[in-house]
Amino acid sequence: MKAIKILDSTLRDGAQGEGINFSVQDKIHICQALDELGIQYIEAGNPGSNPKDMEFFEEMKKIPLNHATLCAFGATRRKNTTCEKDANVQSLLNAGTKCVVVFGKSSSFHVTDIIGTTLEENLAMIKETVSYLVNKGRTVIYDAEHFFTAYAEDKDYALQTLNAALEGGAESLTLCETKGGFMMDDFREAVKTVYQKFGKKACIGVHTHNDCGLAVANSLLGVMEGATMVQGVLLGFGERTGNANLSTIIPDLQLKMGYSCIPAENMKNITSICKRISEIANLSVNSQLPYVGASAFAHKAGMHIDAVLKNPTAYEHIEPETVGNSRVFLMSEVAGKSTIVEKLQKLVPGIKKDDEAVEKIIASMKEKEFQGYQFEGADGSFELMVMKILGSYKPFFKLHYYQTNGSNPRPEEGVCCCAQLKLSVGDQFEITAGEGDGPVNALDIALRRALEGFYPVVKTFRLVDYKVRVIDGISATAAKVRVIIESTDGKTNWTTVGVSSDVIEASWIALVDSFEYKLNKA
Repeated sequence: MKAIKILDSTLRDGAQGEGINFSVQDKIHICQALDELGIQYIEAGNPGSNPKDMEFFEEMKKIPLNHATLCAFGATRRKNTTCEKDANVQSLLNAGTKCVVVFGKSSSFHVTDIIGTTLEENLAMIKETVSYLVNKGRTVIYDAEHFFTAYAEDKDYALQTLNAALEGGAESLTLCETKGGFMMDDFREAVKTVYQKFGKKACIGVHTHNDCGLAVANSLLGVMEGATMVQGVLLGFGERTGNANLSTIIPDLQLKMGYSCIPAENMKNITSICKRISEIANLSVNSQLPYVGASAFAHKAGMHIDAVLKNPTAYEHIEPETVGNSRVFLMSEVAGKSTIVEKLQKLVPGIKKDDEAVEKIIASMKEKEFQGYQFEGADGSFELMVMKILGSYKPFFKLHYYQTNGSNPRPEEGVCCCAQLKLSVGDQFEITAGEGDGPVNALDIALRRALEGFYPVVKTFRLVDYKVRVIDGISATAAKVRVIIESTDGKTNWTTVGVSSDVIEASWIALVDSFEYKLNKA
């Protein structure tokens, strides 16, 4: 298998994505996760751009990595100065990484109009910076910024910039598709030309952005034309529309195209590591991401499910377990009996397709979905419904009333609403109140307080996601809404759903289902 080097830029290019803000500890945890996956290079930030990145590099000097090489990232020296006097170049040395990623200008337009210097001085900036760092004992990966735009504008000068980096001692030349607007044929032709000219002297890499939705496709084409390094971000986030998604590229190359990117035994960890990094980034993994998304192996149509139960290859291109994911059969009105039985057998071993209970469950599910419920993303509520029909459901508490009220302006930070409720457990009554940042938060706090004395396990529950969807847009503010709540106990996650024309009531239904589901499971 031909080896492809993978450079992950989650901590540098990915950190430029909207809403991304990593702490030093976040960066350390992500670095360790990428190392665990088997990524060869981690581009971890620009030490000359902010104190946080420099602090991170100082901390990483104490933390060994088992597989990955940590890289500091920065620009060539500034115009009309020396590397010794350039603070950013010196910060690359001070970061203490064995490998440094240096970017320089490929486009004559950017040289003359953006940084305001001559084409000759730009070539000197590239060559001298690379040479200086190499002479200081660093391995240099050279990133040719805006290379493909430059190639289209002035091919000869674009190639001269690569030659300057090579003459300076760069081991890798990365062609950056910085604006993300290049079409596949043009991209392929440029990589082919570069590989023919420099491929025997240096590793050729590609770095793509997703502005035209082609970041993954162009990265694969680059490899097909001789590139042996692919740069990207594990989950694809980044500036504008994001970077090349490595969670797709790595399995594509390794499982489909015969290349080696990470140790084969680590491929089964890619889904869990993507989830771990998304949690650190405070982002939800796009459910429809290839390979690692929650819906990557999800089946809804009854005919599809029936076929997959007989032979998964009917509708699956790989086994989900290969990438650490799992097959999901979605509960919906288009699901057939085979789906229901498959799901039920995990709850009630031995149940048959022709059991009367199956018919009742299907009928109940279709009625609920007619009302606006959606069970394909709410396994907790689906299982509760099944328990009630099969007679295995146990009610753990009974609500007598709840009420909420809000205040504006807020009486204090983090408080804008109060909730009071009365419930009973057996013959014991409990009246509690809670203050929170909104009515649902206040109800959640009040419900926990009421139940913790009876069921201490409730202390481990917490809400991790809350979504509201308007079902009927015609009725304006009187429209029905669907509320989806995802909860966790730190070990497993479960999802519940509530529907009502009152958003508080819909939230309460989903919240109660969340508690009752886990209490019944526990």
